[in-house]
Amino acid sequence: QVQLQESGPGLVNPAQTLSLICSVSGISIESSPYWWAWIRQSPGKELEWMGFIAYSGSTYYSPSLDIRIRTTISMDTSKNHITLQLNSVTPEDTAVYFCARGIYFSYDYWGQGTQVTVSS
Repeated sequence: QVQLQESGPGLVNPAQTLSLICSVSGISIESSPYWWAWIRQSPGKELEWMGFIAYSGSTYYSPSLDIRIRTTISMDTSKNHITLQLNSVTPEDTAVYFCARGIYFSYDYWGQGTQVTVSS
């Protein structure tokens, strides 16, 4: 059974780099034709897609310039996990961060999400 589990610091100071891990079990992250996305939801807002990394290692980021210039998504095949790095965080980056597995035009598995609060 495919499972995704996000993990991270919970609390990050402004201007620092947020690093999150999505641990994947039940399938190799290099399995075609899947991709692995990071999606977040800030309080009172809709889900915001940040980007994804494909099984091949290719990455695609949000058209939002603010997200695109601050975000790096990578994969560690030895640990079978996906990482998200978000630079120069502000309180507006406070959100629940999810990882999800994508196939074709939808997502079929999601993690439970991890709360990240940006505050000094």
